[in-house]
Amino acid sequence: MTTCTIIIIKKNYEIILNMKDFIEKLKALSDENRFRIVMMLKIKPLCVCEIYSVLSISNSTVSTHLKTLRNAKIIDYKKDGRWMEYFILPEIIPLLDMTENLIKNKEIINNDREKLKYLSRDVCSANFEKNK
Repeated sequence: MTTCTIIIIKKNYEIILNMKDFIEKLKALSDENRFRIVMMLKIKPLCVCEIYSVLSISNSTVSTHLKTLRNAKIIDYKKDGRWMEYFILPEIIPLLDMTENLIKNKEIINNDREKLKYLSRDVCSANFEKNK
């Protein structure tokens, strides 16, 4: 059995993915909400409640999407106080840039990013208190 290697070179990064990994990443990005999450995470690391606030989908759905993206090795997380902060893995940015550049109408992505400008962790505290 032969393997196929895909090389993406952009902005001094070089990513070498075998075909199976490449397809796994594309599958993970094929859901609109997951793609929107990744485009937001390109701007800054976010916690579940911040993503929930922008997308207006349930926390459990956000968590499921984040798990899929983590399994595809697109994102990871770190503990930040009482929050789990999700971020893009740096080696994947060229693939995401290339994918974003293929989209003609970026209105939804731009709207999400605009909402991020006015978002603070206070929204997380409010959601936490509401769900007690």
